[in-house]
Amino acid sequence: MKKLTLAMVVTMLISSCASNQEPLQYPETRKSDQKDLYFNVEVPDPYRWLEDDNSIETAEWVSAQNAVTQEYLGRIPYREALRSRLESIWNYPKYGVPFKKGGRYFLYKNDGLQNQSVLYVQNTLEDEAQVLLDPNTLSKDGTIALGTISPSPDGRYLAYTISRGGSDWNEIVVMEIENKTMLADSIKWVKFSGISWHKNGFYYSAYDAPVEGQALSGSNEFHKVYYHALGTNQTVDQIIFQDKQNPKRNFYVGLTKDESYIILSESQSTSGNALYVRKADDMKSVFVKIAEGFDYDYNVIDHLNGQLLVVTTNGAPMKQVVLIDPQNPSKENWKVIIPESTQVLETVSLVGDYIYAEYLEDANNKAYFFDYNGNKINQLDLPTLGTISGFSGEKGDSIAFYGFTSFTFPSSVYKYDAQTNQSVLHTGSEVDFNPDNFTTKQIFFESKDGTKIPMFLVYKKGLILNGKNPVLLYGYGGFNISVTPSFSIGRLPFLEQGGIYASVNLRGGGEYGKAWHKAGQKLNKQNVFDDFIGAAEFLIAEKYTNPSKIAIMGGSNGGLLVGACMTQRPELFKVAIPIVGVMDMLRYHNFTIGWAWASDYGRSDDDEEMFRYLVNYSPLHTIIEGINYPATLAITADHDDRVVPAHTFKFMSELQSKHKGTNPVIVRIETQAGHGAGKPTSKQIEESADIYSFIMYNLGMRPKF
Repeated sequence: MKKLTLAMVVTMLISSCASNQEPLQYPETRKSDQKDLYFNVEVPDPYRWLEDDNSIETAEWVSAQNAVTQEYLGRIPYREALRSRLESIWNYPKYGVPFKKGGRYFLYKNDGLQNQSVLYVQNTLEDEAQVLLDPNTLSKDGTIALGTISPSPDGRYLAYTISRGGSDWNEIVVMEIENKTMLADSIKWVKFSGISWHKNGFYYSAYDAPVEGQALSGSNEFHKVYYHALGTNQTVDQIIFQDKQNPKRNFYVGLTKDESYIILSESQSTSGNALYVRKADDMKSVFVKIAEGFDYDYNVIDHLNGQLLVVTTNGAPMKQVVLIDPQNPSKENWKVIIPESTQVLETVSLVGDYIYAEYLEDANNKAYFFDYNGNKINQLDLPTLGTISGFSGEKGDSIAFYGFTSFTFPSSVYKYDAQTNQSVLHTGSEVDFNPDNFTTKQIFFESKDGTKIPMFLVYKKGLILNGKNPVLLYGYGGFNISVTPSFSIGRLPFLEQGGIYASVNLRGGGEYGKAWHKAGQKLNKQNVFDDFIGAAEFLIAEKYTNPSKIAIMGGSNGGLLVGACMTQRPELFKVAIPIVGVMDMLRYHNFTIGWAWASDYGRSDDDEEMFRYLVNYSPLHTIIEGINYPATLAITADHDDRVVPAHTFKFMSELQSKHKGTNPVIVRIETQAGHGAGKPTSKQIEESADIYSFIMYNLGMRPKF
């Protein structure tokens, strides 16, 4: 087999996108004879070499694939018009939720098309906000992003993280706020960490420097908690906590607001944690475990009158709020403040003299205020069905802020007064979009096993149920994550051109508590795919659409969802958009933080039953020779060190090798980008234009821009 070069690919003939009747000619990807043995079952892995993100051969493969993809996308007649429309509607001021720390107010703002939002500060709400930190000055292309920020309690310093190229790796740096002077402090190889100030420094979590060449793919092991004193070198930072016996555990440290206690959370997956505490004023004291891991979730809200206010699933799958005495932490000594209800408790904080509690009811938010004894005092009045984001307030301070959004309700920020229980609009939206032209409704359908599944539908008013409407079906279904109503600029042109957006609340998510999550975990994972397939079948049966008009899309675990459903039911969907998907279910746990996902997926080397279950739905391993699969545009990025791009590389190589038909199956590989966080606006617009032009073209839509 000849070695592929970019020059060879550029000369390949690509069928006319206008006719779309002949199959594309794809780069010829080398196959090796690599095989692995699982419980006496031999499994080929011919594209193992694509896991090496540093090899020249992999780089050539990426260039070749991108050349074919860009050639195809470039022939879509309205791609550029769509990009222009997206740029136009994207260009309006966007405001974050203000939050108060160290006696100052901080907020993010993007003037419209800035690649990164800018951090502003103001001493009082009456002052004009001043630019504190503009991450757009850190790189010409906007690929250096601002992450976690943590003002010191005295308001003098700002510690913050920056990431490069979309990677999960972060660097912590420190600024003196008043004069915007940068300190020499620099903390590298930080990942999955907060920044918790105490005295003249802060706590953070980090790994040892990775082996050269493995920063973006090597397994993340031996997480440690450090204390950094301002003005010192990272090499002398004190290790506060580590576990030398269990390399695959993560540790996160925080302090109660009064700095009485240091709280340490230990986890080995994406759900369930152990909880430790120690007195903050005694650096020589040891952490005392007050809650065993890893069956339940524990989240300390604050310190109240000598006890810790904690949200937990222990004894309450829908969560409850309890007081735990750190000196007598056994469960029989807990005091229940807010008992479990039929709604899922999502977020708890202290605002003014109240406990703010945010709930999820049928996948949309409700919020209430309780006194410290657990008596319900008020309900937060919301504009419509939707999602609260970033409720931000301080104990003892009656003024708070929160964001609100829904499918046709652009993100807006409200100012809340806890004394009067009144909200007023603080910053609205100027997006060029008329919500009155659209309808949102929630329906429930039966999945394969009879379970009722909720789904939101968004579309233009006047829709005719003739079975011919283009549909974009979206889902996630994993890790106890809830998919709630939200506004998307990128989605607007699809809706404006007559498309239906359908968002499904699949099992595996957190919409109905732990039972809903467990119904989509491990040996129950097929339920998630059945729910998604059932949503498509419902929309067809109810005359919303037909298989030639359905596109499916999802990212990360949602990319796995798309990969599994398109291989299980290829005839049911016309278009598939798997974004940064987990596609190799036999080897996912070998890369970066993948081992932490085993609580949802199980592992191929756990036992034979788990292996056989995984291999039977793993998208990479279920592609069949000779099938006409949906038109596929897979999305990944070279700096994705959450779900490494090898997942997509191997999946698309196998798909191109076995797919037979006229539908294009191509991959878009972004450079200097990662799993999604911190992606610059320019790249977001370009990616949205490519995704939606591909969807509309392959669904036979004729948009007018």
